[in-house]
Amino acid sequence: MRFRIGVHLGDVIEKSDGTIYGDGVNIAARLEGLAEPGGITVSDSVRIAVRGKVAADFEDQGEQKVKNIPDAVRTHRVRPEGSVAPAAAEAQLAPPDKPSIAVLPFNNMSGDAEQEYFADGITEDIITELSRISGMLVIARNSTFVFKKQAVDVKEVARRLGVRHVLEGSVRKAGNRVRITAQLIDAATGGHCWAERFDRDLEDIFSVQDEVTQHIVKELKVKLTANERTGRAPRGKVNPEAYDYTVRARACLMQFAPEMAHEARSIIQRALQIDPGYATAYGLLALLHATEYVNGWVQALEHVEQGLAFARKAIELDAEDPVAFQATAVLSLWKKDYEAAERAARRATELAPSYSGGFISLGQVRDFTGRHEAAIEAFEHALRLDPGNDLLLHLIGRAQFGLGRYPEAEQSFRRRLIRTPRSDMTRAYLASLYGTTGRLEEARALWAELIQINPKFSVERLRRVLPFKDPAWFGSFTGGLRRAGLVSGEA
Repeated sequence: MRFRIGVHLGDVIEKSDGTIYGDGVNIAARLEGLAEPGGITVSDSVRIAVRGKVAADFEDQGEQKVKNIPDAVRTHRVRPEGSVAPAAAEAQLAPPDKPSIAVLPFNNMSGDAEQEYFADGITEDIITELSRISGMLVIARNSTFVFKKQAVDVKEVARRLGVRHVLEGSVRKAGNRVRITAQLIDAATGGHCWAERFDRDLEDIFSVQDEVTQHIVKELKVKLTANERTGRAPRGKVNPEAYDYTVRARACLMQFAPEMAHEARSIIQRALQIDPGYATAYGLLALLHATEYVNGWVQALEHVEQGLAFARKAIELDAEDPVAFQATAVLSLWKKDYEAAERAARRATELAPSYSGGFISLGQVRDFTGRHEAAIEAFEHALRLDPGNDLLLHLIGRAQFGLGRYPEAEQSFRRRLIRTPRSDMTRAYLASLYGTTGRLEEARALWAELIQINPKFSVERLRRVLPFKDPAWFGSFTGGLRRAGLVSGEA
């Protein structure tokens, strides 16, 4: 009998009868389900605690959503020392030739755990503002938030993300006042390059974010373009209540669950009742519609048109909002308006050269229109900006599959499954690849795992919704599945 083991470091409560319970036990139990038969999966807290003390290597499995636990848990597969397969190991990222930075999640110093979303929102806004500067590389939120609530070693953060500088900070919100501290750290030395404290009214939150950006640009001696030197128009004051609602809604959407998307919509609508001219809220509402449709949570085509209307409104109010253009690109692509999708995606990358979402959208347009090589270029650029985004490994694998580069595609899909072991979609593509290359038993084994993970998985639904310009590509995907006897001749 082969056992699975899950290990977590956390608080445990013991009843008088010896029964133990609590989040520590719950998380360990969920990690057990993520482990391989005969294997061990541990949380990041365990990895940090035993690092250098045990003869083992750790494969990063990425962030995992576990039942009844609100926050994602970063997990690692334990291997005997030296046994990690080279294909599974992630290469160390070298810093680029230009200035580079990772913004770690700002600490919530408000004394109220309910204010966590607000500190996260400030962090995300600063990342967005920095991503507009073409002369520097800025790591995306998805990859920096894996360090949330961890006692981090700045040098390790920089090594894992391939940057030279790290920004840390804290947020304290009290009524309509906010105190933000920020410190820029040279990762090579661990020394502070700059630090400052800002005490402001909430309505001036945008000016604080702009000041932080300007200080960083100055300290890192970033070369600005003529347009960047001129700067975009000042964003002015914001309605504190509308801003708060929008930040709350974004936190809901980032949980990527249909019920939380529904909650996000309700919150954004409250923000727009307070400030009907708030461009950011319209852009987020458009992105919400795109997220719901692409993930199949809402399947009516009218949802796409509603999302495009919100995106147009956002751009009308703020023609330099990269999120609104990304939403336009996604919605236009799923509507099969390829030219509009590419224009919008390109505009998102022009407005924010370090915004990974723009490059993901551009890669998707290229891939679905058959330009797989160009798609890989966009996806790989997005992956450099967001090294922790395992979905990009799937997208790169799909484009490599489209080019017939099967060994590379297999490696990309396998790397994705190491990080996200329960991905049904990646298993589907890998099963097709195995069917195409004659590895029929492996294809069938993967398909059995897929059905166990998602019994409702439908190839026919994929045919209906995936916006491939040339249906022949989808035919090659189903062809591989047919060869392995996994779908009927009509599928």
